[in-house]
Amino acid sequence: MGQKVHPFGLRLGVTNNWQSRWFFSNKTNYRLAVAEDSKIREEIMKKFGNASVTEVNIERQINKVLVIIYAVKPGVIIGKGGKGLEEVKKTIVKYLRKPAKKGKDQKIDIKIEQVKKPFSNAYYVAQTISEKLCRNMPHRGVIHNAMDKVMESGAKGVKVQLGGRINGAEISRREKYFQGSVPTSTIREDVDFAIHPALTKSGYVGVKVWICR
Repeated sequence: MGQKVHPFGLRLGVTNNWQSRWFFSNKTNYRLAVAEDSKIREEIMKKFGNASVTEVNIERQINKVLVIIYAVKPGVIIGKGGKGLEEVKKTIVKYLRKPAKKGKDQKIDIKIEQVKKPFSNAYYVAQTISEKLCRNMPHRGVIHNAMDKVMESGAKGVKVQLGGRINGAEISRREKYFQGSVPTSTIREDVDFAIHPALTKSGYVGVKVWICR
């Protein structure tokens, strides 16, 4: 009974699409491209955390790489006169392999999409809760406030789980909070899921959020 399935992976190809969309028949290229995508995604989300980046999708063609960034505050990434886009481009170039044939440089396109309903996005909600826990705010109030906003945004249900030394307790524990309906086994339901750690004074507290949209 203890086997857990990642809600995103369970629904791939049904309601969810892949975050990296490309194909390499060569095993070595495939392996390297997966590692590149992971590093690019991690670096962008870390570098532009103040813009609340929720997702980074990467599409590859023969001589073209398209990076789609979903953010709550896209203006922070773009910056004045598009200076921020140059920073994003440098980050992508840093981790991309140079093409085998000389003179065939890869064209890099960057597309920035705004997240119109931030409280319907599990990553944004988890990040918001995590930031408030880091500021030593009372966890129950923070979670109930976030869940109310999720339900107001039109979601069917929300589930939040905390794990660790909550409120600086001596013994770590897990706490679960529910509101509405979150069917984790129904494949056709659009369930968004995210994990975000909160580094508190007494150690890490894990924050997990499920949202049934």
